[in-house]
Amino acid sequence: MFLETVKSRNPALIDASLYLRKKNLILPDTYLLDLDTIIENTQNLVQEAQNNRIELFYMTKQFGRNPLIAKKISQSGIADAVAVDYKEALLLKSHNLSIGNIGHLVQVPLSLLEEFIVYGVKFITVYSIEQLQKIDAVCQKYNKQQKVLIKVIEYKDIIYVGQKGGFTLDELAKLKAYHQSLHVIIAGITAFPCFLYNGESKLEPTENINTLSLAKLILNDIGFYNLEVNMPSATSCNTIPMIKFLGGTQGEPGHALTGTTPLHAKKSLVEKPALVYLTEISHNFDHKSFIFGGGYYSRGHFKNVSIYQGDRWIDDDQIEPFDNENIDYYLALSKSHPIGNSVVASFRTQIFVTRSDVAVVSGIQNGEVKLEGIFDSLGQQKG
Repeated sequence: MFLETVKSRNPALIDASLYLRKKNLILPDTYLLDLDTIIENTQNLVQEAQNNRIELFYMTKQFGRNPLIAKKISQSGIADAVAVDYKEALLLKSHNLSIGNIGHLVQVPLSLLEEFIVYGVKFITVYSIEQLQKIDAVCQKYNKQQKVLIKVIEYKDIIYVGQKGGFTLDELAKLKAYHQSLHVIIAGITAFPCFLYNGESKLEPTENINTLSLAKLILNDIGFYNLEVNMPSATSCNTIPMIKFLGGTQGEPGHALTGTTPLHAKKSLVEKPALVYLTEISHNFDHKSFIFGGGYYSRGHFKNVSIYQGDRWIDDDQIEPFDNENIDYYLALSKSHPIGNSVVASFRTQIFVTRSDVAVVSGIQNGEVKLEGIFDSLGQQKG
């Protein structure tokens, strides 16, 4: 999906991956992340957000909850993270990283509410009155205030399986009881996804944004003003002006940090590609090569690969269709190649749902390649 883009815009990243593999410093089934390019992408996102007065929260799940990268992003101008689930939030907390939003897409378990509220989270996204009541009780116990974002949802909206939940427009009136709450501040609204790739050449607003607009009017009518409007999905320098135009105040870049939103495969955007996947030919069978798996993501459009022998490119190939009912112990290529040859690819991924290693590499752009660390797919350092 992104292989040709990496070849044209960040070929040094491919060279670095081959160099590290040749030195046996990384294993097959490893994602390599170009730290310096991620920092540059972050700085560009920050500048665009400042130009449009949009607040950004960075997301880490796409690059494996990596704490080293998270710290660099925070130091580069996006101070707060958005935790897609409570396990990600626990890892961020363990590294003393600031959390801007938790609870969206996954609600905070009741057993962890106290821990996160005491730690200090800028916003908690809530799906129900019951969750608001639990937050209120913790805040009263510690005499704290907590800002919350209300997730809004209508049945006509785009809703992914496994992500259902939130307040319908008809249910928003229930929130009036918190109009003058001493502890819970209803500070804004959110929905997901707010933008989707049209499959051709651009990202377009979804129906969910209309639901956000109606929700804001309803909440204004019952006394909630100056609301934050959080518009996540595919946040990039390309969509930040759209967020502003459509009435949003917050975005949550994830794939843009590594230059891997769907639009980056079609256009040369501000953010540069900063991610490649490296694996190796394991064996041949039935006139096809099989590569070590572990990094497959069913929505990743993993198709094109380049085959390298030593430091020399020898061939291009494609991944054979893979049945999602199976485990990706191996993935098949369409042709046969010598075993042990390196295989490089770049595709849309969610590293936190893979079994892959993550190698964070600096100095790629100035020819001084340095392996900063090797982590597992959930952000734990291995070496």
